Amino acid sequence: MSNARFRLAGCGFLLALGLLAPWFIYPVFLMNALCFALFACAFNLLLGYTGLLSFGHAAFFGTAAYTTGYLAKVMGISTGLAILAGVAAALLLGAIFGGLSIRRQGIYFAMITLALAQLIFFVYLQAPFTGGEDGLQAIPRGKLLWVIKLENDRTLYYVVFAIFLIGFLLIYRTIHSPFGQVLKAIRENEARAVSLGYDVNKYKLMAFVLSAGLAGLAGSTNAIVFTFVTLTDVDWHTSGDVVLMTLLGGMGSIFGPVVGAFSIVTLESKLSDKVGSLVTVIIGAIFVICVLLFRRGIVGEIQGLYRRVVGSRA
Repeated sequence: MSNARFRLAGCGFLLALGLLAPWFIYPVFLMNALCFALFACAFNLLLGYTGLLSFGHAAFFGTAAYTTGYLAKVMGISTGLAILAGVAAALLLGAIFGGLSIRRQGIYFAMITLALAQLIFFVYLQAPFTGGEDGLQAIPRGKLLWVIKLENDRTLYYVVFAIFLIGFLLIYRTIHSPFGQVLKAIRENEARAVSLGYDVNKYKLMAFVLSAGLAGLAGSTNAIVFTFVTLTDVDWHTSGDVVLMTLLGGMGSIFGPVVGAFSIVTLESKLSDKVGSLVTVIIGAIFVICVLLFRRGIVGEIQGLYRRVVGSRA
């Protein structure tokens, strides 16, 4: 089976699983996992395919969530327009962050994004429209396209699933386009990409803004799902969680962030009631084991095993 057929079979399986899942699993749990899966996929576009490690992606996730929540609750704007406004806010913030950070590399880039994200965190802590430590509560789910009522969890799930598929397919098309090939070239050898005549800063800025916008789409959707937004959504811990999801699932693979997000959300959901705050220690230990033994992540190791098996048979 070729890689293209393997990916096609994987997409078909995930589509069927996604359509049937809410009839067997709690829809709110699935929606939470899908939002973070989209968030992780957006982050993977920057880290896995461009080679830029950002420690401030929670700023885009939280900014979009606050924007959507405020417009839907206070301004009375429809759910669809509020989500689009949240994405626009994340894109604008991504352009600002990217313009200030992409000229640096490595740890300097990571620290600049972290510092900017913490600045946004303290702005939202003090701003009156965010509700401070109380956050925005009782955000209405409303209607999508003024027709689809989103109060029912199962109905909302299919909307969230459709949003995830749109974002996932956009990322898939991006990384398999000429633009995506340039991003991979920058990741592998930036100096050679410059020697070939590419304006690497322009490409990195475009990738950064696109990643920020998709992270914002995940944040806006998450705000509608849970009907509240808190400072946790913009905290640096959320940025750390998405890094963990991406590395655990498999950096640089299309399905890796999805698997990593579902794994982390499941562990947090199942273990938090049993071990309390120790869940972070357990997840951290699992991450250390994966880094030491499965450096390519869950999906990366599965793909490597598949290639070895197929190669040995050939």
